Amino acid sequence: MANFFSNLFGRNNNPKSIISFDVMDSIYAYLYHESNTLDFKVKGIYDSVLVNLYTFPASLDHDEGRAEIKKAGFKNAYEVLNELYKKIGIGVLSEEIIQQELEYDFIHIQFYSEPGQEVKKYFKRVLNNFIIIFCCTDSLETNDFKILYSGSHFIDYTKGLLDAEFLDIDNPKNETQEIGLRDFKIVLQAICQYLNIEIAKDIELPSFENLIDQEEVTVEAFEEFVKLVSGNNVKQQEIKNHSKKLFVNYQKGPSEYHSIVEGHFDFFENIDAWNSDWKFDPEDAEYFISEMIGQDFNFDYPPDTYSHDLFPYIQNALAKLNLELLTYDTHGDNYLFFVVNASDVDEILKLSEITGIEINTL
Repeated sequence: MANFFSNLFGRNNNPKSIISFDVMDSIYAYLYHESNTLDFKVKGIYDSVLVNLYTFPASLDHDEGRAEIKKAGFKNAYEVLNELYKKIGIGVLSEEIIQQELEYDFIHIQFYSEPGQEVKKYFKRVLNNFIIIFCCTDSLETNDFKILYSGSHFIDYTKGLLDAEFLDIDNPKNETQEIGLRDFKIVLQAICQYLNIEIAKDIELPSFENLIDQEEVTVEAFEEFVKLVSGNNVKQQEIKNHSKKLFVNYQKGPSEYHSIVEGHFDFFENIDAWNSDWKFDPEDAEYFISEMIGQDFNFDYPPDTYSHDLFPYIQNALAKLNLELLTYDTHGDNYLFFVVNASDVDEILKLSEITGIEINTL
């Protein structure tokens, strides 16, 4: 990491906070020298915590990345980096510096939190993206950092970076950021524990318990998941076949994310599921749910009600049949719906966390 410019704000030097340069720098050192990605479970945090070390321009230097840069109206990754620098008060790279083709690292930490009261009406969880960009304050050496924050999925990674906003860790702008920062401290402590990074004794720890969830994932967990998600309507041999494929993909780790997700879709294509975009009519829901449950399904709903606004009415009608509609989180602009026994929902959600197959209630 080299040639960062002085920023316009005070240094992040609270000696008692775990959100500090020393902690960030220790995490960075591991990511740089050992492994540039982490994917692990933290107690009290839904799903996995993802930690990645990325680099300008290398991490955007591929066909998809270059297309995203062009779509955003920029010529190269350095221009994107300068836009981020402007947001957080770091001096931008001059054309002369850009021509030197230096590399600039940043850390992306991603995890879910419970939403604030206002957002809770719409979502059960919110995604936190913390983008840590290193810099210099009154120094020629890297000795500081700034944070960009976003609650969106980075489907277009360049756009995701550009849409992120400066995060004042001492003055969060809303309850969602406040909750995210609270959990961010826990996540940082867990990362240090996971990597055996020693935390200075004068730092105020957010938790005094073991934060690493090390529950062993077995093929039997996938078998139980497949059985419950399929409504016990799949033959035992098919359960074993699906489970083995899902388990093998799980063991590949985050480096083969796309093949893992393709495996999830292959599984859902072999059970009764409904793949829909985010806009659907009541008639669509009645038709496809009827197909999934093997009987006529109708439900009452107010006039001019569509898409996600139909969920409460669908669920009320299904509840009378002791059923519930769930969805696999595609991280895209579509739903992948399926119906399960209402009594199995809690266990399915638990197995969802264990297996990494992201299931959401509606």
